[in-house]
Amino acid sequence: VQLVESGGGLVQPGGSLRLSCAASGFIFGHYSMSWVRQAPGKGLEWIAGISEAGSDSDYAASVKGRFTISRDNDKNTLYLQLNDLKTEDTAMYYCARTRRCVSSDCPVRGQGTQVVVSS
Repeated sequence: VQLVESGGGLVQPGGSLRLSCAASGFIFGHYSMSWVRQAPGKGLEWIAGISEAGSDSDYAASVKGRFTISRDNDKNTLYLQLNDLKTEDTAMYYCARTRRCVSSDCPVRGQGTQVVVSS
């Protein structure tokens, strides 16, 4: 199982980014997926999950209405569109092969992609 996150960067408050997670080593379309993040000095926070076919998704209250999770099973890629970014969204973002998880139970495998929201 390999998950490679990309797309992070430095953005001003109110800005947008799109993160990607390239999956390999398993049949991507057979698994629900999630995005989790880890802010400086804090534990892992689950923020969004999506079903195998992409027809159903869930969000943490902290990002609902601002972030959108999606997937392209033909490209074995998971996405996270981040809009209206806030300074508190600054974190390392990871994808995980699960629909939902809690803190240290989140099956993070990749290196993550850093998002910094700052003016």
